[in-house]
This record gives sequence, structure tokens and C-alpha cells, in this order.
Amino acid sequence: MRVKMDTVVPKMGTFVHLVEEPADYRTAVALALHEELGETHRAIKMAMRWTGASERTVKYWFSGERGPSGDHLIALTRHSDAVLYVLLALAGRHVVEEPDD
Repeated sequence: MRVKMDTVVPKMGTFVHLVEEPADYRTAVALALHEELGETHRAIKMAMRWTGASERTVKYWFSGERGPSGDHLIALTRHSDAVLYVLLALAGRHVVEEPDD
């Protein structure tokens, strides 16, 4: 594994190009949740199952008004590659895996 300082990260064998790299944590998590789960009520229910958070709390995350903290953030990164990659990007830790030869 090699660490590279750009905005290309692997996702299931493809490359995810971040169109914009939000500096705001709440906005970044909201974009990642929308990317991973979509815009439906089913998406909110899925995030609720992943984290054990209330519906209102998850709706705040999707709107970007508030961001998950602590245990909820860990649960989201456990289930969502998009959230994990956004957090790595916000931390300046852009990881790109090189294919095995």
C-alpha cells in the first residue's frame, strides 16, 4: 500500500474522483451518505440500522446540519466506504492501493 497525496481513492476496484473536497465535516459526511445510500427514506432507515441513531438524528446528518460523533461515526465507517474515504480525505490521508503485479 502506498500513500499518495491526491483526491483519487479506490472503491471496489474503481476510482472515486471527488468533484469537490468539502472542508466542512458535516457537509462532507452528508455528501458521502448521499453517495452511498441515495436520497430516499430507505437510505435514512439503513443509516439508522447501521448506527442505532434516531430518525431525526440521521436526517440531520443527511441534511448536513449536524455530523455524527463518536460511536455513530465509527459505525458509519464500518458500513460505508464513502464515509471512510471522505474522513480520510478530510484528514489529508488519501490512500491509493496499487494493483498487485
